[in-house]
Amino acid sequence: MTNPEGAQETRRHDGEAAGPPSDQPPSGTEDRSEQGGTEDRLERAVLAAERALIEFEIAVESFRVEVENFSRLHHQRLGPMYARLDELDALIAEAVAAHSGERDDIRRAWEARALVMPMPGVEELFEGLLGSDGVRQVDDPQAPRRVRPAEEARRLYRELVRKAHPDLARGEEDQRLRGEFIARVNEAYAQGDEAALRSLAEEWEAGPAPERPPLTKAEELYARLEWLAQRKESLAAVAAELEASAIGQMMKLAPQDPDGLLNEIAEQLLSQVAERERRLADLVGKVDRAEG
Repeated sequence: MTNPEGAQETRRHDGEAAGPPSDQPPSGTEDRSEQGGTEDRLERAVLAAERALIEFEIAVESFRVEVENFSRLHHQRLGPMYARLDELDALIAEAVAAHSGERDDIRRAWEARALVMPMPGVEELFEGLLGSDGVRQVDDPQAPRRVRPAEEARRLYRELVRKAHPDLARGEEDQRLRGEFIARVNEAYAQGDEAALRSLAEEWEAGPAPERPPLTKAEELYARLEWLAQRKESLAAVAAELEASAIGQMMKLAPQDPDGLLNEIAEQLLSQVAERERRLADLVGKVDRAEG
């Protein structure tokens, strides 16, 4: 059995009596532990802020894609209808002026014609180019299929952004590669291309997963948190600008079904075109009968 007194003796220094073992940690250990706990808390805060920022950026980018797609489809599908309505209004005003001969009617006819580009022989130019609904379509080879991509495309997009977002990079080269990759992801999502998004997901999984260096310095973590806050503020400004735009305001009328809203507006415009066509035909008939 070990002799306690002998063991006590071995802990003595020359000329110094040994005291009882201390329960306190060695000097400096407490400071290091406190510093480590602070860095741990900061690291958790950074990770949480990163996740929140990515989710916010997904929402902003999704909305931006929908606003852009709505704008392009609105121009492609409805722009010709608005132009046709303006042309019909001018023709109707001209028919009214021809029938009445009144100065005010002639003035209104000139004003209505001034709203559209004067084109000699416009009816001949349109002949054969109008669809069955009396409206000429605008060609846009890059036009999206719909305003809001399908649910599967949205799911794939969200997963890819959460994995590969440049905000998760820690080095300049990693950030550059992630930025280029996400640009391709955004392009595929804007087109609602599920096949391309799946291919990009496979490409990401096959590539080397970027390693995140350990976060050990409180100063770096504080700087990271500050950058994340600034990034979120800039995204909030983008979102506010999108919401305040004319298209953003229009989309608020049907936030759950923007494609349905486009269809509804198209039906209303087609009805207006048909009504003006009938009115124009009646006026032209009156003019012809009067001249006959």
